[in-house]
Amino acid sequence: MTEAPKLPAAYNLVALETIDSTNAEAKRMAALGPEKAPDGTVIWAKEQTAGRGRRGREWSSPPGNLYFSLILRPDVALARAAEFSFIAALSLFDTLGTVGEPGHQVHCKWPNDILLNDRKVAGILLEAETGAGSVPEWIVLGVGVNVGVFPADTEFPATSFRAEAWGAAEAETLVAFCRHFLLWTNKWLDEGFEPVRKNWLWRCYGKDKEIEVHLENETITGKFTDLDEDGALLLETADEVRRITAGDIFFPKA
Repeated sequence: MTEAPKLPAAYNLVALETIDSTNAEAKRMAALGPEKAPDGTVIWAKEQTAGRGRRGREWSSPPGNLYFSLILRPDVALARAAEFSFIAALSLFDTLGTVGEPGHQVHCKWPNDILLNDRKVAGILLEAETGAGSVPEWIVLGVGVNVGVFPADTEFPATSFRAEAWGAAEAETLVAFCRHFLLWTNKWLDEGFEPVRKNWLWRCYGKDKEIEVHLENETITGKFTDLDEDGALLLETADEVRRITAGDIFFPKA
């Protein structure tokens, strides 16, 4: 691997050529304890042979894209762990603003994707080890960014930096993310989830619009009106306001 990028001092970088999954490796390392894998450990691989997305879906992981996982050991209740997904989304949004070119549309997409020109360019996967208490022993935050290539056959259209004529490389993108993640995490520690929630809403796609939400056993349509205080999506249907904690959203064509 070429010279490792210089991350802020709060991080400990583990750079690999190939791994089954950075999240899987991060979980293996996290289980060894905080001395072996302290808070802020970043596992970065050039290629994943068994990359995963949400709900166990395959995440295409050829060389040329950015794949990394971050080990977190926050002293917060497990119920708040999902807030890191929104912190990561804002960090990715700001990262694209740092490494990208002007004149492009970037949005957050609930619950954990980033869109570039209305196509998915990055995704987030959050996993936690609960242990015996209410505070997780560790949280693993996985991030995949389509830098050089993107999968063609996806349910939601995808793109990459190269496809949009952006010149940013993987290492540059990783460094920018780590800087922004530190800033947003500190804001969250100081002020709580509310400024994260508000900033995410300002940057999201689909608010106050008609959307489709694909759940495990049904598809519902309604207006995306808000996020509640813990990040669940509030969907106004003809009959009620539904609180959605997990699902995939799509935007009907105008």
